[in-house]
Amino acid sequence: MPESRTTKPPILADKRYTAPSAFTPENLLREARRQKGLHPSAVPPVCILDPDGDLVRRLIADGAAWRDPTWACYHTELYRSIHDDIELGLVGCAVGASFAVLVAEQLFASGCRFLVSMTSAGQLKPLRPPPYFVLIERALRDEGTSYHYQPSAEFSTAPIDMLSVVAGAFDTLRVPVERGATWTTDAPFRETAETVEAMRSRGLLAVEMEAAALYAFAAAREKPVLCFAHVTNQMAQAHGDFEKGEADGTVDALVVILAAAKRFAAKGGETS
Repeated sequence: MPESRTTKPPILADKRYTAPSAFTPENLLREARRQKGLHPSAVPPVCILDPDGDLVRRLIADGAAWRDPTWACYHTELYRSIHDDIELGLVGCAVGASFAVLVAEQLFASGCRFLVSMTSAGQLKPLRPPPYFVLIERALRDEGTSYHYQPSAEFSTAPIDMLSVVAGAFDTLRVPVERGATWTTDAPFRETAETVEAMRSRGLLAVEMEAAALYAFAAAREKPVLCFAHVTNQMAQAHGDFEKGEADGTVDALVVILAAAKRFAAKGGETS
């Protein structure tokens, strides 16, 4: 049996956080375009990760989104949609920390300037009956991907400048948007009652699967990313759970996304 080289778990061992990556999204996309016969093309400046896929499906059904045939990613499709003169690029069903960051890397390598993640989440602290939204200010790192981007720490934190950009942006919306901390996990079906209670006792508002990794990526790559938790359920512990609101919650989700995008544009970002 080989001798152990370190007392650290593998996910924390042999990391070089300031060293350049050997495998880059630019090179992956270059080869994907070569194989698919595609020319380089920029994605919209504002891109959305839609892990549940509800927003993408609704916009397609309404005839308000069209697939971008130049998107070279092997694992996803990108859709474009225009609202209030802001063009959005949307990727659906990129669920979980590693998948979300995999796609985020490729979006920013393709011209994205601002990334929003809008994920459904389970309620921990009962602020009000679901559904409602939480602008995630920091996320507990109970997943794996963040440890490849940032040294070990308890939380990943939203970019401070982006929190400043959207300050007050949601105050007049019909839908409540709270601010606070969430728990990011890789294993939703291993959320034991004891762990859920421990997370609730720490004041965490919701549990989701992407924010800690996306914020670690944002810090490492110096990219503007904001993550929202759409608190839609109580982890199926009550009959009739997972009711998201009108059109599976997509009407309100789009309102929140556009409020953030407009603030980004007003502060000097480009949206078209």
